[in-house]
Amino acid sequence: MENTKCEIPVTIVLAEDDDGHARLIAEHFSEAGVTNPLVRLRDGREALDFFFHTGAGPHSGPDICYLLLLDIKMPGADGIEVLKRLKADERLKKLPVIMLTTTDDPRDIEACYAAGCNNYLTKPVAFSRFAEVIKRLGLFISIVKVTKL
Repeated sequence: MENTKCEIPVTIVLAEDDDGHARLIAEHFSEAGVTNPLVRLRDGREALDFFFHTGAGPHSGPDICYLLLLDIKMPGADGIEVLKRLKADERLKKLPVIMLTTTDDPRDIEACYAAGCNNYLTKPVAFSRFAEVIKRLGLFISIVKVTKL
């Protein structure tokens, strides 16, 4: 089955275990004018369940375009493991994945790109810098083109 270009707003899936970071991301997207639907998943296991339609939580839907913002250090399954499993699946390998994490360890960055992430953003520790990164990410999301799953 061939993926087709998405004509509807991209649904942002945020896999982030830190409630404070998740709230800041949502607030700054709003401030940047990003009105895309946002699905929050609290750990790596929820992210896998969402895309592979396992578990009792919410699941991805047909004919919806997704972009995944994925933290690395999460319970259940870490972000690198989630990324590897998504990119190994024929149906999900084109899913755009942006790593959004506090770790700037070169080994993690290399592992993420090797596993197929589309971009790697480090969350700055300073609130004002974090806010600016999220606003810029929001602007990027508003123009990115993705395909349906």
